[in-house]
Amino acid sequence: MEIVTSWMEQGIEQGKQQGRLSLVIQQLNSLLGEISPALQNTIENLPNDQLESLALALLRFRTLDDLEIWLQEHQS
Repeated sequence: MEIVTSWMEQGIEQGKQQGRLSLVIQQLNSLLGEISPALQNTIENLPNDQLESLALALLRFRTLDDLEIWLQEHQS
């Protein structure tokens, strides 16, 4: 029987979030070229639901401007 404490669950969720973030950043860098540290910082501070939305939206991006517009439209 496994015992999973709340701090373990929180650590697991943080690991998943870091994995999602890393994948989105890699995809953006591959698609648009190296993104600036300022844009990367903005992306790193997105809530999980917006990060997931960005992961889908980036499939439609063609330029860095597309990313910047999306971020402006979706910032809290």
